[in-house]
Amino acid sequence: MVESMKPEHIPVMAREAIDYLITGNGGTYIDCTVGMGGHAARILEATSPNGYLIGIDIDPQAIAMAKENLKLYEGRFSMIHGNFAHLDQILMQQGISEVDGVLMDLGASSLQLDTPERGFSFMHSGPLDMRMNQSSGQPVSYDLNRKDADELAKIIREFGEERWAKRIAANVVKFRSRSPLTTTKQLAEIVEKSIPRSSGRIHPATRVFQSLRIYKNRELANLKTGLEQAVLVLKPGARISVISFHSLEDRIVKHSFRAMERGCICPPRTPVCVCGRKPTLRVLTKRPVTPQESEIETNPRCRSAKLRAAERI
Repeated sequence: MVESMKPEHIPVMAREAIDYLITGNGGTYIDCTVGMGGHAARILEATSPNGYLIGIDIDPQAIAMAKENLKLYEGRFSMIHGNFAHLDQILMQQGISEVDGVLMDLGASSLQLDTPERGFSFMHSGPLDMRMNQSSGQPVSYDLNRKDADELAKIIREFGEERWAKRIAANVVKFRSRSPLTTTKQLAEIVEKSIPRSSGRIHPATRVFQSLRIYKNRELANLKTGLEQAVLVLKPGARISVISFHSLEDRIVKHSFRAMERGCICPPRTPVCVCGRKPTLRVLTKRPVTPQESEIETNPRCRSAKLRAAERI
Protein backbone atom coordinates (compact mmCIF):
# COMPACT_ATOMS: atom_id res chain seq x y z
CA MET A 1 0.00 0.00 0.00
CA VAL A 2 0.96 3.67 -0.18
CA GLU A 3 2.22 3.64 3.41
CA SER A 4 5.09 1.33 2.37
CA MET A 5 6.52 3.72 -0.21
CA LYS A 6 10.11 4.86 0.13
CA PRO A 7 10.55 8.50 1.31
CA GLU A 8 11.41 9.67 -2.22
CA HIS A 9 8.09 8.27 -3.43
CA ILE A 10 6.02 10.25 -0.92
CA PRO A 11 3.98 12.85 -2.81
CA VAL A 12 5.32 16.39 -2.76
CA MET A 13 3.45 18.94 -0.63
CA ALA A 14 0.58 16.47 -0.28
CA ARG A 15 -1.14 18.29 2.59
CA GLU A 16 -1.00 21.69 0.90
CA ALA A 17 -2.07 20.38 -2.50
CA ILE A 18 -5.03 18.49 -1.05
CA ASP A 19 -6.08 21.39 1.22
CA TYR A 20 -6.36 23.64 -1.82
CA LEU A 21 -7.98 20.97 -3.99
CA ILE A 22 -10.74 19.40 -1.89
CA THR A 23 -13.83 21.53 -1.30
CA GLY A 24 -16.18 19.00 0.32
CA ASN A 25 -17.07 15.36 0.86
CA GLY A 26 -17.45 13.07 -2.14
CA GLY A 27 -17.10 14.39 -5.67
CA THR A 28 -15.08 13.38 -8.72
CA TYR A 29 -11.43 14.30 -8.97
CA ILE A 30 -8.71 13.87 -11.58
CA ASP A 31 -5.07 13.16 -10.88
CA CYS A 32 -3.52 13.97 -14.26
CA THR A 33 -0.12 12.51 -13.37
CA VAL A 34 -0.99 9.67 -11.03
CA GLY A 35 2.51 8.19 -10.82
CA MET A 36 2.66 5.63 -8.03
CA GLY A 37 -0.63 6.85 -6.56
CA GLY A 38 0.62 8.89 -3.60
CA HIS A 39 -1.48 12.00 -4.20
CA ALA A 40 -4.37 9.84 -5.45
CA ALA A 41 -4.51 7.95 -2.15
CA ARG A 42 -4.73 11.19 -0.22
CA ILE A 43 -7.49 12.51 -2.44
CA LEU A 44 -9.47 9.30 -1.97
CA GLU A 45 -8.90 9.43 1.77
CA ALA A 46 -10.00 13.07 1.98
CA THR A 47 -13.18 12.41 -0.05
CA SER A 48 -14.12 9.17 1.73
CA PRO A 49 -16.45 7.36 1.56
CA ASN A 50 -17.99 8.39 -1.77
CA GLY A 51 -15.33 10.35 -3.60
CA TYR A 52 -14.21 9.00 -6.98
CA LEU A 53 -10.85 9.49 -8.68
CA ILE A 54 -9.72 9.22 -12.28
CA GLY A 55 -5.99 8.65 -12.47
CA ILE A 56 -4.19 9.43 -15.72
CA ASP A 57 -0.58 8.78 -16.66
CA ILE A 58 1.32 8.62 -19.92
CA ASP A 59 3.56 5.92 -18.41
CA PRO A 60 1.93 2.45 -18.47
CA GLN A 61 4.29 1.26 -15.71
CA ALA A 62 2.98 4.01 -13.45
CA ILE A 63 -0.63 2.97 -14.11
CA ALA A 64 0.14 -0.61 -13.11
CA MET A 65 1.95 0.53 -9.95
CA ALA A 66 -0.85 2.93 -8.95
CA LYS A 67 -3.47 0.21 -9.30
CA GLU A 68 -1.48 -1.99 -6.95
CA ASN A 69 -0.87 0.76 -4.40
CA LEU A 70 -4.54 1.85 -4.37
CA LYS A 71 -6.10 -1.58 -3.79
CA LEU A 72 -7.45 -0.32 -0.48
CA TYR A 73 -9.77 2.00 -2.45
CA GLU A 74 -10.95 -0.57 -4.99
CA GLY A 75 -14.18 0.53 -6.68
CA ARG A 76 -13.55 4.23 -6.09
CA PHE A 77 -11.07 4.90 -8.89
CA SER A 78 -10.29 4.19 -12.51
CA MET A 79 -6.85 4.32 -14.11
CA ILE A 80 -6.34 5.59 -17.66
CA HIS A 81 -3.18 5.24 -19.72
CA GLY A 82 -3.12 8.51 -21.61
CA ASN A 83 -1.82 12.05 -21.94
CA PHE A 84 -3.55 14.79 -19.92
CA ALA A 85 -3.23 17.00 -23.00
CA HIS A 86 -6.13 14.86 -24.29
CA LEU A 87 -8.19 15.33 -21.13
CA ASP A 88 -11.37 16.21 -23.01
CA GLN A 89 -11.26 12.94 -24.98
CA ILE A 90 -10.44 10.89 -21.88
CA LEU A 91 -13.40 12.27 -19.93
CA MET A 92 -15.72 11.89 -22.89
CA GLN A 93 -14.82 8.19 -23.05
CA GLN A 94 -15.58 7.95 -19.33
CA GLY A 95 -18.94 9.65 -19.77
CA ILE A 96 -17.95 12.58 -17.53
CA SER A 97 -18.53 16.22 -18.43
CA GLU A 98 -17.39 18.04 -15.27
CA VAL A 99 -15.37 17.35 -12.12
CA ASP A 100 -14.81 18.74 -8.62
CA GLY A 101 -11.06 19.13 -8.87
CA VAL A 102 -7.92 18.52 -10.95
CA LEU A 103 -4.39 17.86 -9.70
CA MET A 104 -1.23 18.04 -11.81
CA ASP A 105 2.14 16.97 -10.36
CA LEU A 106 4.51 17.76 -13.21
CA GLY A 107 7.89 16.41 -14.29
CA ALA A 108 9.44 12.96 -14.07
CA SER A 109 8.33 10.61 -11.29
CA SER A 110 10.55 8.76 -8.82
CA LEU A 111 9.55 5.56 -10.61
CA GLN A 112 11.13 6.89 -13.80
CA LEU A 113 14.16 8.55 -12.19
CA ASP A 114 15.05 5.49 -10.12
CA THR A 115 14.87 3.00 -13.01
CA PRO A 116 18.22 3.05 -14.88
CA GLU A 117 16.72 1.43 -18.00
CA ARG A 118 14.48 4.46 -18.48
CA GLY A 119 17.47 6.77 -18.98
CA PHE A 120 16.07 9.80 -17.13
CA SER A 121 18.84 10.22 -14.58
CA PHE A 122 22.57 10.92 -14.81
CA MET A 123 22.84 9.28 -11.37
CA HIS A 124 22.46 5.84 -12.96
CA SER A 125 24.13 4.34 -16.01
CA GLY A 126 21.55 3.24 -18.55
CA PRO A 127 20.36 3.68 -22.13
CA LEU A 128 19.49 7.21 -23.23
CA ASP A 129 15.74 6.75 -23.56
CA MET A 130 13.79 9.39 -21.57
CA ARG A 131 10.41 8.51 -23.08
CA MET A 132 7.63 8.57 -20.51
CA ASN A 133 5.73 6.23 -22.81
CA GLN A 134 8.25 3.73 -24.15
CA SER A 135 5.73 2.21 -26.54
CA SER A 136 5.70 5.38 -28.65
CA GLY A 137 8.38 7.19 -30.66
CA GLN A 138 12.16 6.94 -30.60
CA PRO A 139 14.47 7.23 -27.56
CA VAL A 140 16.30 10.52 -27.08
CA SER A 141 19.54 8.88 -28.26
CA TYR A 142 17.95 8.90 -31.74
CA ASP A 143 17.86 12.72 -31.64
CA LEU A 144 21.27 13.12 -30.03
CA ASN A 145 22.90 11.09 -32.79
CA ARG A 146 21.13 12.80 -35.70
CA LYS A 147 20.45 16.48 -34.99
CA ASP A 148 23.13 19.01 -35.89
CA ALA A 149 24.91 21.11 -33.28
CA ASP A 150 22.65 24.16 -33.74
CA GLU A 151 19.48 22.11 -33.23
CA LEU A 152 20.87 20.42 -30.13
CA ALA A 153 22.07 23.72 -28.69
CA LYS A 154 18.61 25.23 -29.18
CA ILE A 155 16.94 22.34 -27.31
CA ILE A 156 19.41 22.53 -24.42
CA ARG A 157 19.20 26.32 -24.21
CA GLU A 158 15.41 26.70 -24.52
CA PHE A 159 14.29 23.76 -22.38
CA GLY A 160 17.17 23.69 -19.91
CA GLU A 161 18.13 27.37 -19.71
CA GLU A 162 21.73 26.17 -19.96
CA ARG A 163 24.27 28.93 -20.74
CA TRP A 164 26.85 26.43 -22.06
CA ALA A 165 24.41 24.86 -24.54
CA LYS A 166 26.49 25.62 -27.63
CA ARG A 167 29.67 24.08 -26.20
CA ILE A 168 27.81 20.99 -24.95
CA ALA A 169 26.13 20.46 -28.33
CA ALA A 170 29.46 20.78 -30.16
CA ASN A 171 31.03 18.17 -27.88
CA VAL A 172 28.08 15.81 -28.39
CA VAL A 173 28.62 16.02 -32.15
CA LYS A 174 32.37 15.50 -31.69
CA PHE A 175 31.80 12.41 -29.53
CA ARG A 176 29.34 10.78 -31.89
CA SER A 177 31.71 11.25 -34.84
CA ARG A 178 33.78 8.48 -33.25
CA SER A 179 30.97 6.26 -31.92
CA PRO A 180 27.21 6.58 -31.25
CA LEU A 181 26.11 8.26 -28.03
CA THR A 182 23.97 5.66 -26.27
CA THR A 183 24.22 5.90 -22.46
CA THR A 184 23.42 8.35 -19.69
CA LYS A 185 26.96 8.02 -18.36
CA GLN A 186 28.45 9.07 -21.71
CA LEU A 187 26.22 12.14 -21.90
CA ALA A 188 26.88 13.15 -18.28
CA GLU A 189 30.64 12.93 -18.88
CA ILE A 190 30.38 15.06 -22.04
CA VAL A 191 28.46 17.72 -20.12
CA GLU A 192 30.91 17.72 -17.18
CA LYS A 193 33.83 18.23 -19.57
CA SER A 194 31.97 21.03 -21.37
CA ILE A 195 31.11 23.18 -18.34
CA PRO A 196 33.71 25.07 -16.25
CA ARG A 197 34.02 23.79 -12.70
CA SER A 198 31.61 25.49 -10.32
CA SER A 199 30.64 25.33 -6.68
CA GLY A 200 26.95 25.31 -7.63
CA ARG A 201 24.52 23.08 -5.76
CA ILE A 202 23.26 21.14 -8.76
CA HIS A 203 25.10 18.58 -10.87
CA PRO A 204 26.43 20.05 -14.17
CA ALA A 205 24.26 17.64 -16.19
CA THR A 206 20.99 18.54 -14.44
CA ARG A 207 19.80 21.15 -16.93
CA VAL A 208 20.84 19.13 -19.98
CA PHE A 209 18.96 16.01 -18.87
CA GLN A 210 15.97 18.18 -17.98
CA SER A 211 16.00 19.85 -21.39
CA LEU A 212 16.13 16.58 -23.31
CA ARG A 213 13.34 15.04 -21.22
CA ILE A 214 11.09 18.05 -21.71
CA TYR A 215 11.80 18.10 -25.44
CA LYS A 216 11.34 14.35 -25.94
CA ASN A 217 7.98 14.28 -24.13
CA ARG A 218 6.64 17.65 -25.35
CA GLU A 219 6.04 18.55 -21.72
CA LEU A 220 5.55 22.30 -22.05
CA ALA A 221 3.16 22.04 -25.01
CA ASN A 222 1.20 19.34 -23.20
CA LEU A 223 1.04 21.49 -20.06
CA LYS A 224 -0.43 24.49 -21.91
CA THR A 225 -3.10 22.35 -23.56
CA GLY A 226 -3.78 20.35 -20.41
CA LEU A 227 -4.32 23.45 -18.30
CA GLU A 228 -6.86 24.85 -20.75
CA GLN A 229 -8.79 21.60 -20.87
CA ALA A 230 -8.64 21.09 -17.10
CA VAL A 231 -10.24 24.47 -16.40
CA LEU A 232 -13.01 23.78 -18.92
CA VAL A 233 -14.10 20.60 -17.08
CA LEU A 234 -14.16 22.16 -13.61
CA LYS A 235 -17.55 22.78 -12.03
CA PRO A 236 -18.16 26.32 -10.70
CA GLY A 237 -16.35 26.43 -7.36
CA ALA A 238 -14.14 23.46 -8.24
CA ARG A 239 -10.38 23.81 -7.99
CA ILE A 240 -7.13 23.00 -9.75
CA SER A 241 -3.77 22.44 -8.01
CA VAL A 242 -0.53 22.32 -10.01
CA ILE A 243 2.90 21.36 -8.65
CA SER A 244 5.82 22.32 -10.89
CA PHE A 245 9.55 21.71 -10.48
CA HIS A 246 11.32 24.26 -12.64
CA SER A 247 10.87 27.82 -13.84
CA LEU A 248 9.62 26.98 -17.34
CA GLU A 249 6.68 24.97 -15.98
CA ASP A 250 5.91 27.43 -13.21
CA ARG A 251 5.94 30.35 -15.64
CA ILE A 252 3.35 28.66 -17.85
CA VAL A 253 1.10 27.88 -14.87
CA LYS A 254 1.42 31.41 -13.45
CA HIS A 255 0.72 33.16 -16.75
CA SER A 256 -2.14 30.79 -17.66
CA PHE A 257 -3.84 31.32 -14.31
CA ARG A 258 -3.41 35.10 -14.53
CA ALA A 259 -4.80 35.21 -18.06
CA MET A 260 -7.85 33.16 -17.07
CA GLU A 261 -8.38 35.31 -13.99
CA ARG A 262 -8.17 38.50 -16.04
CA GLY A 263 -10.48 37.41 -18.83
CA CYS A 264 -10.24 40.24 -21.34
CA ILE A 265 -7.21 40.09 -23.65
CA CYS A 266 -7.85 43.30 -25.60
CA PRO A 267 -4.88 45.69 -26.00
CA PRO A 268 -4.57 48.11 -23.02
CA ARG A 269 -5.59 51.16 -25.08
CA THR A 270 -8.81 49.58 -26.37
CA PRO A 271 -11.61 51.75 -24.87
CA VAL A 272 -14.23 48.96 -24.81
CA CYS A 273 -13.67 45.20 -24.63
CA VAL A 274 -14.22 43.56 -28.00
CA CYS A 275 -12.74 40.12 -27.30
CA GLY A 276 -15.67 39.04 -25.11
CA ARG A 277 -13.51 36.88 -22.84
CA LYS A 278 -14.74 36.59 -19.26
CA PRO A 279 -12.71 35.58 -16.20
CA THR A 280 -12.90 31.83 -15.56
CA LEU A 281 -10.60 31.45 -12.55
CA ARG A 282 -9.90 33.00 -9.18
CA VAL A 283 -6.26 32.48 -8.24
CA LEU A 284 -5.89 31.19 -4.67
CA THR A 285 -2.09 31.40 -4.44
CA LYS A 286 -0.87 34.91 -5.19
CA ARG A 287 2.61 33.53 -4.60
CA PRO A 288 3.55 29.88 -5.09
CA VAL A 289 3.56 27.59 -2.07
CA THR A 290 6.95 25.94 -1.50
CA PRO A 291 7.96 22.91 0.62
CA GLN A 292 8.90 23.28 4.27
CA GLU A 293 12.47 22.53 5.32
CA SER A 294 11.33 19.36 7.09
CA GLU A 295 9.87 18.01 3.83
CA ILE A 296 13.00 18.86 1.88
CA GLU A 297 15.09 16.95 4.43
CA THR A 298 12.87 13.88 3.99
CA ASN A 299 12.58 14.21 0.21
CA PRO A 300 15.39 16.35 -1.31
CA ARG A 301 13.86 16.10 -4.79
CA CYS A 302 11.02 18.40 -3.73
CA ARG A 303 13.33 21.36 -2.98
CA SER A 304 12.42 23.19 -6.20
CA ALA A 305 8.68 22.40 -6.11
CA LYS A 306 6.10 25.18 -6.40
CA LEU A 307 2.37 24.79 -5.88
CA ARG A 308 -0.20 27.07 -7.48
CA ALA A 309 -3.96 26.72 -7.12
CA ALA A 310 -7.05 28.37 -8.55
CA GLU A 311 -10.85 28.08 -8.33
CA ARG A 312 -13.31 28.00 -11.22
CA ILE A 313 -15.67 30.98 -11.22
